[in-house]
Amino acid sequence: MNKKVAITGMGIISSIGKTVEENFTALTEGKSGISTIENLETIHKEVIKVGEIKITNPELEQLLGLSPDNNFSRTAMLGAYAAKQAIENAGIVDMNEYRTGLISSTSVGGMDMTERYFYDYFEDESVQKYITAHDAGDSSHKIAEYIGLTGFVSTISTACSSAANAIMMGARMIQAGKLDRVIVGGTDALAKFTINGFKTLMILSDTYNTPFDNNRKGLNLGEAAAFLVLESEEMVQQQHKKVLGYVSGFGNANDAYHQTASSENGEGAFLAMQKALKIANLQPSDIDYINAHGTATPNNDLSEGRALIRIFGENTPEFSSTKAFTGHTLAAAAAIEAVYSILALEHGVVFPNMNFKTPMEEFDLVPQTTLKTKKINHVLSNSFGFGGNCSTVIFSKN
Repeated sequence: MNKKVAITGMGIISSIGKTVEENFTALTEGKSGISTIENLETIHKEVIKVGEIKITNPELEQLLGLSPDNNFSRTAMLGAYAAKQAIENAGIVDMNEYRTGLISSTSVGGMDMTERYFYDYFEDESVQKYITAHDAGDSSHKIAEYIGLTGFVSTISTACSSAANAIMMGARMIQAGKLDRVIVGGTDALAKFTINGFKTLMILSDTYNTPFDNNRKGLNLGEAAAFLVLESEEMVQQQHKKVLGYVSGFGNANDAYHQTASSENGEGAFLAMQKALKIANLQPSDIDYINAHGTATPNNDLSEGRALIRIFGENTPEFSSTKAFTGHTLAAAAAIEAVYSILALEHGVVFPNMNFKTPMEEFDLVPQTTLKTKKINHVLSNSFGFGGNCSTVIFSKN
């Protein structure tokens, strides 16, 4: 990278906590957020487990101070809540004092409201306000409106790599001198649409997900939102900002293999990691911890494992998937895992890959299963999406 991109703030809400501190405590104490569904009516309610945030929509409206006639979807509310945290953490007082942007990502958008009121729109005028809240871009504009941002706003929707690509785009815009600072991340709420879709693909587990385990049965869906504040080095120096870490490298590649499956040799993942290391000017041996995508599906963990071996050989550093804590939060996954990566840098810890028992028969890779303390300077975080969209972001202490 020619210009350094600093991380000066972060905010998060997930099934393991509604603040950065609560999430860190759960990660270090091994407290999973996987449970049965409470806030959503679905025929699969008693069949599957999810990473659900145990806060109702009315409670979220109250937390955000929204008027009763608002048309915020749950996705937008979760995003606004996390974005506000990130801004406060970065010490931003005047949102528009500098060239500031927002790049948010989502896959569900306002689907939770659309499916709830689909049959009522023509009969009930009071719910017609949610029609315009359906598209992915609406949640981004709602978040921008809530935090008082009048500058650049964009939305990325590349399935489960969305937030990684938002981080990447934000870093590139700062490097190109287009923005001084940018709020980047993602938000997704649970919806019957995604539950039914993943159920149809037969990749949902009926128990707790077990990343990288030979007997893994599939993923648990989750909901979450997280945002980072990225700032240029000039801004950091000018305002004497505290830096949490740096976005030192990133890479994006496409498997071009299958609509929903990853390639058997992990080609897209391999290329994404290779590009990220090159941009960061790092060798594989420089990586201290890998926050793996690790969805606990048979295909993903095998593909990612093979890609890790292709990059790191026999010297793969400690790695773990944190999805056993939160479930797979789709477009928000890379954002919450970016927060976890920065926490790993800050505190010098490798988070455990929970529920692991049996190594995969295809190779000798074994994730870190207990909390480990070590010096960490560079964390590599993987995020792979449907359509073969593979992204890697490297976070560094300096």
